[in-house]
Amino acid sequence: MIKISTYIHFTKEQREQARRTDLANFLIHQGEKVKKSGSEYEWLDGSQKVTIRGHLWYHQYEQKGGDAIDFIRKFYNKDYAEAVQMLLNNGGSQIITSPPIEKEHKPFKLPPRNDRMSRVFSYLLLTRGIDKDVLYEFVRRKMIYESSDFHNAVFVGYDSNGKPRHAHKRGTVTNNPYKGNAAGSQPEFSFHWHGTSDKIYLFEAPIDMLSYISMHKENWQEHSYAASCSVSDRVLFQCLKDNPNIKNVFLCFDNDEAGQTANKRIADKLNSMNIKSEILIPIHKDWNDDILNGERTDEICRQVL
Repeated sequence: MIKISTYIHFTKEQREQARRTDLANFLIHQGEKVKKSGSEYEWLDGSQKVTIRGHLWYHQYEQKGGDAIDFIRKFYNKDYAEAVQMLLNNGGSQIITSPPIEKEHKPFKLPPRNDRMSRVFSYLLLTRGIDKDVLYEFVRRKMIYESSDFHNAVFVGYDSNGKPRHAHKRGTVTNNPYKGNAAGSQPEFSFHWHGTSDKIYLFEAPIDMLSYISMHKENWQEHSYAASCSVSDRVLFQCLKDNPNIKNVFLCFDNDEAGQTANKRIADKLNSMNIKSEILIPIHKDWNDDILNGERTDEICRQVL
């Protein structure tokens, strides 16, 4: 059945007011749960994360975003007029609009370094099952350290000149799920390793990357690896730019809907660029689950594209 939209006249001011509705406030009044994360909020579209800042939103897995009207049209399945009307009504509550957002350009700064790494070693070696030789190599290259403020594990990404450009922080307390990037981090330089072979492996998280390497230790340093700290492809294409020798891309995102959707999206993009890719799928949800469950490396599901 075709849905016919009813024409409703809105003034320019009404349209702008609806467009700039504060989304976190709107969602709270709709009974939705949002979580504060730095200067932004997080809302879950099923299992998929949507970040919100004022009236703007960004779907991390679909790599798409927009304003408040776009949000209502996508997630509440409304047409334009219905979306504007819903935002203006705001469920009968007071309308709160977001002020114009100026993009912040915070200078990147590494978290303060602790003089010991006991918590990080304990967390990554004992709790996460990372191979000690693999871990020590990254530590030796100053790519992993423990912060002195919150004792987080810090995974550092460098540019081709050896300058730190990205820092991903992971809580080391078992019941602390904290993870996030340092302000000013540039996603195209997230945690990665440059090898000399023609292969690169792309993961969602640094711990997944370390887990996979731990299960495939033979000559591991020859290959390139990258953790997007999301499901973005920006670090992948930066690595391809910095290392033109790479000809084969292995996409290793999580074994869930979000991860596999991202794998397919990136594979399609690579295919359009005539770059060979394969999708590697962990047996469990992610590669760390696999290593903790003692899976053999030859049981990994491989999908050739």
